[in-house]
Amino acid sequence: MKRVFVDTGAFFAHLVSEDPWHGPATVLFQAARAERWRLVTTNAVVFETYALLLSRTRGGRHDAMAFLDHIERGLCSVERVSARDEKRAIALVRAHEDKMYSLCDALSFVVMERLRIKEAIAFDRHFREYGRLTVL
Repeated sequence: MKRVFVDTGAFFAHLVSEDPWHGPATVLFQAARAERWRLVTTNAVVFETYALLLSRTRGGRHDAMAFLDHIERGLCSVERVSARDEKRAIALVRAHEDKMYSLCDALSFVVMERLRIKEAIAFDRHFREYGRLTVL
């Protein structure tokens, strides 16, 4: 079964019809359902997505809570970041001085490597800049 990581921007674009990436996100999530991909994210991405929906959508809290409902119903599995993941992510952002990776992005890269996930649904340019994975 194909495992694919899902980033904050992908969740946001999929759930917010006004987002410029809504169309491509919808197509990818439909493909994931039709082809039975195993979608994976981190608890850090869940926190970030919740905060983004809460603060940047008309529906605010309603949209953020609906997202949590989707997660609880199994939209994707949530991998908890470990203390080791956090240390590796901090080392990664320190080592890549020329990049502006968020700590959440760095955690995503580290967890993807730990789980050997090579593909991501992401619209964040940092996923492409990282260069060690395929952005769908």
